[in-house]
Amino acid sequence: MKTRSQLNILGIKDQSGHGQSASLLQSARLTIGVTILLFALVSGEAAVEQPDFCRRTAQAVLASCQAAAQSDYWLALGKCDNLADPDAREECRKQASADLNDERQTCQEQNDARLAACERLGGTPYDPVIDPSNFVTRIDNPYFPLRPGTTFIYEGHTAQGFEHDEFAVTHHTKVILGVTCVEVHDTVTVDGKLTEDTLDWFAQDRDGNVWYFGENTHELEDGLITTIEGTFMGGVNGDKPGIIMKAHPAIGDFYRQEFSLANAEDFAETVSLTASVTVPAGTFHNCLKSKETTPLETDLLEYKFYAPGVGNVLTVDTRTGDREELVRIRHE
Repeated sequence: MKTRSQLNILGIKDQSGHGQSASLLQSARLTIGVTILLFALVSGEAAVEQPDFCRRTAQAVLASCQAAAQSDYWLALGKCDNLADPDAREECRKQASADLNDERQTCQEQNDARLAACERLGGTPYDPVIDPSNFVTRIDNPYFPLRPGTTFIYEGHTAQGFEHDEFAVTHHTKVILGVTCVEVHDTVTVDGKLTEDTLDWFAQDRDGNVWYFGENTHELEDGLITTIEGTFMGGVNGDKPGIIMKAHPAIGDFYRQEFSLANAEDFAETVSLTASVTVPAGTFHNCLKSKETTPLETDLLEYKFYAPGVGNVLTVDTRTGDREELVRIRHE
């Protein structure tokens, strides 16, 4: 606010000076105030930073995760209260409290993983432009070709048993966000029993990037569906497609493969373009090596190897040491 002496410098006197009218003084004060406000806005405009939407998203998911953990805790207490035995009731309450602490820790670890990803992804909103006219009907990216009628067969020994995976590129398509996607039927058996049954949808843009538009996945036990976690579709409930393979991959590339918050959030990083791999299907050179992670399982780290002209030939789980190797490719 201007002082009386400052007003005099501007050639304006108040009533105690030479009888300037109150209305003139009020007008002057208003003009000066507006001038100061405009100056502050203009001078401070450059200092205003755009929101970091990636971090804001991580914070929102953290709050959701913590609220869900608290909700599970109260529900567990309700069940404990209906145990007639006092000792059992008290033990139940202790377990509920321990579970709450574990879930809170998991929420924080997931948040840390998201924030680490934000450091590399930047703070802009994740909102890819999907223009159907920018997509082609064939998927022929050298590292991820999907020719209908082709089935990639993978096998490996795991802690659960002998795993057999068939990744079958079908002749079926599905339109998602106006884009005609190739449908892949992926089935996994362990010791001959079906444990996973999934439909995946992919499409390639004109530049050669292969997009992952969604999946309908089921995990099974003894023939019964136990969960459909991970199921998502671009354009539904805020879910968005990601890139499964870039057209011109370079070492250091880091990108989203899918975007379904708290449900499907895989990241990929290209770490090599010259890897060599030997699997039952053969020896492959100049493979792309991809480091793949997700904040939903912070201890999960997989390396996937993609051979030019073939596609995925090997997946290695660094946590368990399990290897899923390409055994053969079947053509219709």
